[in-house]
Amino acid sequence: MEEVVVENLFNGEREAKIKAARELVKLSTKQRHNLAERGVISPLFSMLHSQHYKTVEAALSALLSLTFCSERNKICIVKSGAIPVLLNLLQCQNEELIELTLAAMLILSSCKANKLEIASSGTIQHLVQFLNGNYGGDNNMNSITMQAKLDMVTTLHHLSNCHQIIPSIVSSGLLHPLLRLIDNSEKSSKLVERIMGLLENIVSFSENALCEIASTDGVIPTLVEIIEDGSPQCKEHAVGILLLICQSSRERYRGLILREGVMPGLLQLSVDGTCWAKKMAKELLFLLRDCSSSSSRNKQSKHELIIVQILQAIDAEENINETKTLLVEEIIAKIST
Repeated sequence: MEEVVVENLFNGEREAKIKAARELVKLSTKQRHNLAERGVISPLFSMLHSQHYKTVEAALSALLSLTFCSERNKICIVKSGAIPVLLNLLQCQNEELIELTLAAMLILSSCKANKLEIASSGTIQHLVQFLNGNYGGDNNMNSITMQAKLDMVTTLHHLSNCHQIIPSIVSSGLLHPLLRLIDNSEKSSKLVERIMGLLENIVSFSENALCEIASTDGVIPTLVEIIEDGSPQCKEHAVGILLLICQSSRERYRGLILREGVMPGLLQLSVDGTCWAKKMAKELLFLLRDCSSSSSRNKQSKHELIIVQILQAIDAEENINETKTLLVEEIIAKIST
């Protein structure tokens, strides 16, 4: 079978090439890697330039199958010049091919050695245009699947793990389309989780991005909403971003954060969040306390004293038992009224 696949990919007519590419996908991982060693990436890559949809689809599927468990093949595909070709495919009017192309971008971007080359090829700008809904003529964000949106955001998330690329991401205008996606999605969804991870990556290494996100209308309310309704990972990212915002200028943002009613969610997170979420929630609660000596502080002092006691218990790694949890819930109820 391997010999037939190789022969048809290199020397066959169009239908034979398509059949060979599809047969390649069905082979075992070891067989596919053997074929990669024999140079089949080159004829498959050539098939991507075809104007025939089935040829492109078969070649792209075969190339994706070669990347399974092989960083070497991912690197080889990118070095073959795949990224500009993939970006061009995003402009086609076939939704299935667009989604397959986005999946390919995601997989290739997961390889550390590919990140800089992918970013330098204009991928970030193309994906931001796509997320803005003005890419590829009739295509818009309402006409592609949730999986395609997730693939785009995940590709950007992969690229954001390379700190050298973050300035390009920051200058691309990505923030607003991401916020729109959050607004239109369930706060506990995988998409929002991935977006929040991307945003936290960006603001952790870019002061400009942190200033932009902190000053953008609706961001702080959205982060507070995610702390209340998000998945555990979403909440961890959201409290991390809020903590960075507050640390950047406590005087400027403390009141804005408090006015959104963040305290109940933070208290709950300090008890039942992930390990990192508990730590960051505690730090943010301390930053949000009123340290002034004015008389307006008297009303809050009793609640704050209990909060401090709970945080000290958490800091000392005491068990947060059911009684303690009920106490937190009682404080939340009092603060909310």
